[in-house]
Amino acid sequence: MKLPRFFSLCVLGLASLLPLSRAAESHVKASLVAADASLQPGKPFTVALRFEHEPHWHTYWSNPGTGLPTSLAWHLPPGFSAGEIQWPAPHLLKDNSGGIIGNGYEAELFLPVTITPPADLKPGTTVELSADADWLMCEEICVPGKATVKLSLPVAAAAPAPDAAWGEKIRATVAGLPRADSGWTVTATRDAKNVTITVSPGLAEQRDHLPKNVYFFSDDNLTAYDQPQTATDDGRGHYTVTVPLTTDAPKNATKLLGVLTSESGWLANGSLRGLRVEAPLTASTAAVTVSPLATPKPGVGGSPTPPPASGLGGTLLLALVGGMILNLMPCVFPVLGIKILGFVNQSGHERGKVISHGLMFALGVLLSFWTLAGVLAILRAGGSHLGWGFQLQSPAFVFVLAAAMLVFGMNMSGVFEIGLSATSVGGELQTKSGLAGSFFTGVLATVVATPCSAPFLAPALGAALALSTLESFAIFTAIAIGLSLPYLLLSIFPAAVKLLPRPGAWMETFKQFMAFPLYATVGYLIWVLAGQTGDETFQNVLFGLVLIAMGVWVYGRWNAPGASTGRARFGVIGLLVLLAAGVWLGWPQNAAAKSAAASASGAPEVVWEKWSLETVAKLRAENRIVYVDFTARWCATCQANKKLVFHNDEVLKRFHALNIATLRGDWTNQDPAITAELAKYQRSAVPFNLIWKPGQDAPTTLPELLTPGIVLNALK
Repeated sequence: MKLPRFFSLCVLGLASLLPLSRAAESHVKASLVAADASLQPGKPFTVALRFEHEPHWHTYWSNPGTGLPTSLAWHLPPGFSAGEIQWPAPHLLKDNSGGIIGNGYEAELFLPVTITPPADLKPGTTVELSADADWLMCEEICVPGKATVKLSLPVAAAAPAPDAAWGEKIRATVAGLPRADSGWTVTATRDAKNVTITVSPGLAEQRDHLPKNVYFFSDDNLTAYDQPQTATDDGRGHYTVTVPLTTDAPKNATKLLGVLTSESGWLANGSLRGLRVEAPLTASTAAVTVSPLATPKPGVGGSPTPPPASGLGGTLLLALVGGMILNLMPCVFPVLGIKILGFVNQSGHERGKVISHGLMFALGVLLSFWTLAGVLAILRAGGSHLGWGFQLQSPAFVFVLAAAMLVFGMNMSGVFEIGLSATSVGGELQTKSGLAGSFFTGVLATVVATPCSAPFLAPALGAALALSTLESFAIFTAIAIGLSLPYLLLSIFPAAVKLLPRPGAWMETFKQFMAFPLYATVGYLIWVLAGQTGDETFQNVLFGLVLIAMGVWVYGRWNAPGASTGRARFGVIGLLVLLAAGVWLGWPQNAAAKSAAASASGAPEVVWEKWSLETVAKLRAENRIVYVDFTARWCATCQANKKLVFHNDEVLKRFHALNIATLRGDWTNQDPAITAELAKYQRSAVPFNLIWKPGQDAPTTLPELLTPGIVLNALK
């Protein structure tokens, strides 16, 4: 087996609890500094978290590769708001052997943040800004850092002067932040293993400037951070960069998002070290000129890769069936036979006119759905374009989807009603004679069907977000055809009206039955959230959904048909209050740090049990050899040890032959029991491995960096 490069050793230092780790605090010094010497009421200003790294120490970028990104939790005066960290272009981090260990920064670093003060500040006063900064600092070991940074600034009516110490440096950092530039055109294609990025100069003045040491940093882990890239140029400013994909890269990824760095800059004057990239990722070349007007954000804009034909065909079939099911909703079905008879009466029973009225009705339905599809396309063009896979990776999106499905299910269960009053809207248009009346009847059927049977439109809305504009229109067209098909058939064969089942109580039973598939969907989405959030956050998610359900119940209980104005108003207010409370409580925390820090666990041949002192005592009493691995998902060395040692056939055979019990103490989240156990051995870091052997009072401790030989020798 090829020996992999070792990553840096990750250490969790609890400075306030373990004196041994206090010395590590000085490896990176943090402070809060401002670009200006004062601030003006209502005028945004820039501050920065300043890091001073000791030589050979580093911290991490927003997508760290291994490690953890720096974070800030602000404590601001009332009325102040803080933006997100603005990340400078990162550098490639390597260990002593040259192995790539992540993306981050060394030396002096400024992480700018825009602060917006309230407009009613009084000049002459002083405000204090404070934030809790958390970071991971690494050299050969990694130690979490934490500090509360503070800054006091006077409030002045006049325009502020630059801060004498930090103003120039912060402004230079902001000016050099990665951004798009119209001088460069980017294309991106992919095959089974690599992404190929082509960068071409779009302006004449750029062709004489040759960027050097071009490297791509991915925003979203689509490409492998720890694999070498190849960059070639033709001597005329045209670059081709080949970047390996991660082993679990989604096959339906439609965007390449990240930063292309050049040590000589991307502009003719040598500035702009990082070029922000947002390029469609397709099997064929698809160019995008990076606009200088705005910095693209992950998951924004672009055209997705079309799904396979079979997948689209199946979606269209489901959309057609879904449109037909809309006719079974209580607020739509009773109109069906009446409208067909109306067609016949208006046309004088002439077959050609009957069909014309049916076609006009269908046209009204089609145009209504096309309007809906067009609105969604416009919203998507101005906002986010996300495929289903990416959407379900967002805890916030999953929470919103679960809440929406819960509300739709409660509606179908009869907890509350929506859309019933819509049947009385447009009565004049319904009774309007001629083809126009049939057309507007089709429009009204869509309006009535939409709120009354909103759950059936949820899949269509999801497909409209996940597919291209053309495919979205095709899906909405299929729904419209499904909704209007019975009308068309009955206008062509009017005698078939008498074959339709009569409206009755069975329709309400059917509607309530259809709520259970929605509840099943809610259960699945909650399960997804359980894997994306921590225990406390997940608990808040559950209680948030309970509050949302309670708000819906209050609305249905106090805003029922025939309720008085005051009672109905109370129902609406109760809904809004409880809905807001549920969203506020249940909104999931950002799980990006957890996703970025997670890495593959050990080999499947070894079955790990959870470590505890009681389990160790029990196994030792059975005279078994006990192997204990104290680890954490954010520890790169821990993951390297697992891959190197527990993928080794000889090690696995020895563990099996000796019937060794394997225990894992997971320190990904703080665990006082593990912290105390590490302290017994004068340790404040992971990885830490030890072996308890029968007949020995003390365990054999292993070094931080493991090899199969070290483990096998320790077992002799």
